[in-house]
Amino acid sequence: MVTIHFIINPIAGTGHHSFSETLLHNYFEVDKYNISIKFSNYKGHAIDLTKESIKQKANIIVACGGDGTINEVASTLVGTSIPLGIIPIGSGNGLASNLNIPRNIIKALKIIKNNNQTKIDVGCINERYFFSNTGFGFTASVIGNYESLKQRTLFYYIKASFKSFKEFNKVKENITIINGASEIVNPFLIFISNSNVMGYNFSLTPKASLQDGLLDVVIVPKISKLKMLLFGFCMIIKKPNVLKGVKSFQTKEILLSRNQNNFFEFQIDGELAQLKEQSLSVYLKEKSLRVIIC
Repeated sequence: MVTIHFIINPIAGTGHHSFSETLLHNYFEVDKYNISIKFSNYKGHAIDLTKESIKQKANIIVACGGDGTINEVASTLVGTSIPLGIIPIGSGNGLASNLNIPRNIIKALKIIKNNNQTKIDVGCINERYFFSNTGFGFTASVIGNYESLKQRTLFYYIKASFKSFKEFNKVKENITIINGASEIVNPFLIFISNSNVMGYNFSLTPKASLQDGLLDVVIVPKISKLKMLLFGFCMIIKKPNVLKGVKSFQTKEILLSRNQNNFFEFQIDGELAQLKEQSLSVYLKEKSLRVIIC
């Protein structure tokens, strides 16, 4: 008997989903599978639910939601032998896109049933995990505005982007990249990625891999608003390096420090976060998460 626990964010994406035990038992026979459904009701709840499922000896734990929900479930499974399944019902679905997991619920359920497993790298920021990407500057501003809109669709993501575009030069940041580069005053963005898709099929790191043991880094210094728009176009066509001044490279670790305010504000897998630290270490734990893929 295979025990599968489904941890569902009921307000992910549009919030209209039809998960039920009846639906699941159409694909998971009752004589072969023991199915459990749990709903996360607040930020961080999926972490507690996953810990509970681990104690209950679940063989597979499935995150049903967007990148935020997946981050909470996956973070709890890092270093364990329990594989992560994904049903992408969120808005961006960056990690699912990178793993070629379809948005169609029935097709995604069939992938879970096939149980084809692999191991992927996990990004870390001072011991906090990310699976798709993390970003400072403009990308963090966009996520902050996106969260305030309370809607999770591409239209509202674009709306948040334009709001950040209008207000971005008001933000002043001094960030030093310790291992290699000089101080960056008010950078447009620093983007550090483990995967090749951000969400909504946008990408700043189209050649990134979840299994190469390397982080892909994109750094854009302070630029004019015209160049911001040009950079946005380059991102859409997945050629961010076309814009002069953009730096991109691969590394196993990147160290960041601040000269003021003693805290970093950033986005991590599409969620706004803060760490009250003077410096950050961003690095990889290679092949430390089991996931179920096509």
